Amino acid sequence: MGVSAVGKSTIGLALAHHYGVRFIDGDDLHSARSVAKMAGGIALEEADRLPWLRECGKTLARADDGAVLACSALRRHYRAIIAQEAPDAVFVHLDADMDRVVVRAQSRSNHFMPSSLLASQYALLEALEDDERGVRIDADQDVDVIIADAIGHLHNQVHLTSAPSSTGGSSVEADSP
Repeated sequence: MGVSAVGKSTIGLALAHHYGVRFIDGDDLHSARSVAKMAGGIALEEADRLPWLRECGKTLARADDGAVLACSALRRHYRAIIAQEAPDAVFVHLDADMDRVVVRAQSRSNHFMPSSLLASQYALLEALEDDERGVRIDADQDVDVIIADAIGHLHNQVHLTSAPSSTGGSSVEADSP
């Protein structure tokens, strides 16, 4: 979880590979209307977000063998909606300085979310709290450090089997956004 361009897909793909589970990009679960709004530089409203958040949670819940889902889940209430649908969800909050994320967003091509919307995302962002299931990680670090940190924390928060998966990682028995 985190703002656009913070590295959710990069880290999510690596975690999915490590655990041998499916990676789901939450952007793919947005309605065409929401994508068009964001592409046009218009921030989503609650009415746009709530069905999407429920779908994110339902998609995780349907992943019988676990999954890693990359989505913003910027507010505590949003994470609660996902967790209501997928009670075993564990959140990895990728947290980074806005100036650095703006540079990342501006260097991306072929993504509908313009960097101009980052300020509205940071304004909405409620950092993952200690009483929420998950971990907050500094995303201004090297990608390998972020992945190792996430794996270390996830091992303490989800029930993992020790058997290697077909992709070389461990199997995860809980949904892990």
